[in-house]
Amino acid sequence: MAKKESSFINMVLTLFVVTAVAALALGAVYNATKEPIAIAKRLKIEKAIGEVLPEFDKIEEFKTLPEGGKDSLTFYNAFKNGEPVGTAVRTYTDNGFSGRFWIMVGFTDGDVISGTSVLEHKETPGLGDKMKTIWADQFKGKNLTTYKLKVKKDGGDVDAITAATISSRAFCDATQRAYNELKKEEGQ
Repeated sequence: MAKKESSFINMVLTLFVVTAVAALALGAVYNATKEPIAIAKRLKIEKAIGEVLPEFDKIEEFKTLPEGGKDSLTFYNAFKNGEPVGTAVRTYTDNGFSGRFWIMVGFTDGDVISGTSVLEHKETPGLGDKMKTIWADQFKGKNLTTYKLKVKKDGGDVDAITAATISSRAFCDATQRAYNELKKEEGQ
């Protein structure tokens, strides 16, 4: 078999074929993993709702775009035997040390935090990622009509994560965003 001449056209055609094959393979992998990834995300959200709210048997979901916000918040109104038990809010902040992160915050009686759960973050391991641990339990049971969602360093009631004040402030920001939108929705 004779070796092909190394010309510009041959190199371009070879590069085109290699690129086309790689694109097709990438597309096939994306299509094969798209649905399992969506299912995993949905299960993670359902688990988070269960962690932040009392027991429920029905959920109603809706979205709202906060004023000045870059993304929608998702509200999950939970019911047990037809009676409301609380609302979980999927909220975010762009003020994290490593950028945006998402959390789920549960509210009962409109003003009381029933729990929090971190959904996605890129905070520093061993520092900012401590928001996923027992640190977040300090919010549980706090009534936001009297509890100040700011770190103590800023005049609030929240104990910041040691060496991760920016992440702590961001967590408070996301929680406050959820609460503000909850109050706005209740007022409509």
